[in-house]
Amino acid sequence: MNVGTKGTMSRRFEDLMLTIWSRRAGPSTLLLPLSWLYGLLSARRLRARARTAWRPPVPVVVVGNILVGGTGKTPVTIAVCQALSARGWHPGIVSRGYGASVGPEPRLSDDGAGADRLGDEPALIHAATGAPVAVHPRRALAAATLLKAHPDVDVLIADDGLQHTALARDLEIIVQDGRGVGNGRLLPAGPLREPPGRLTRADWLVTHLAAGEPMPSAPHGRASPAPRAVIMRLSPERVTQLASGRDLSWDAWRAEQGAAPCSAAAGIGRPERFFAMLRAAGVTISRTLRVPDHRTIPADALRDLPPGPILITPKDAVKCVPPHDARLWAVRAAPLFSDPHWLDALDQALRTAARDRTSAAAGITL
Repeated sequence: MNVGTKGTMSRRFEDLMLTIWSRRAGPSTLLLPLSWLYGLLSARRLRARARTAWRPPVPVVVVGNILVGGTGKTPVTIAVCQALSARGWHPGIVSRGYGASVGPEPRLSDDGAGADRLGDEPALIHAATGAPVAVHPRRALAAATLLKAHPDVDVLIADDGLQHTALARDLEIIVQDGRGVGNGRLLPAGPLREPPGRLTRADWLVTHLAAGEPMPSAPHGRASPAPRAVIMRLSPERVTQLASGRDLSWDAWRAEQGAAPCSAAAGIGRPERFFAMLRAAGVTISRTLRVPDHRTIPADALRDLPPGPILITPKDAVKCVPPHDARLWAVRAAPLFSDPHWLDALDQALRTAARDRTSAAAGITL
């Protein structure tokens, strides 16, 4: 089930482009000259910004991707923030604030952390972690504002900041999904913002796979996509009823609902991944509702769904405005990593970066 004429057209266009970007033939080949021009201009812009990049006084870890569309950056950002907090850090988050009209000055979560002010993903990250958030298209300006307002912040996490080279970074985490690099071509002939070789310069490559989804093939002409590779799968952990705030473990909710069928709705980059996770966890889905990424699920579309629970993502939940439909339940998923120790390694790498900054500021050569 799709939503409205504009929503339907948007999803159909996305599906069409995904089909084109999965092959090196036909329309993709015709668009190659535009890809070459995009690559030339993009590389020039990234180099120019990197030459004058601002380096904050605290370490910076960037979470991003080279593939357009949702790959799973938000759950990785949340996992990184929570892991660093548990290890004694005081993280702060900077993001673009997509979906919110930010204006000339950065917005801080201190002044209101709703999706209308920060954008849906920054609002979700703040709600999940409690970390202070600053949003602005200029990530360096957002970072400076956040550090001024929160001098206790000792590490910055740049959400979706890979191509924003005006903010210097110490570590990079690239997130991809089962599509890998698609046909390996740059926009608009392919799905890539940067060439496939960009993966090799990341510190970690996290591959987000749906239930039963195989690993993507290696980029064209490259045997090893990244020096440190981790697989992430999401599994339902807790469920919260939006109308009442009632919060249950996944097992408790499943026991309460029994085998009754549910509907599922998602306004994320790849809704099918959310639906596949639910099915793999034993849910019988009677109807699905796909909404374009970052859009709010329309109330009238919810009314058209059959009786019974409607499962939605936390990203959609932060955009739902009270009073809430009593059938709405937000499913919080926990990331399961193939290497559970990779966050320990990230912690140690950031501590090394912090020591190097302290030594450099003191004029000490190690």
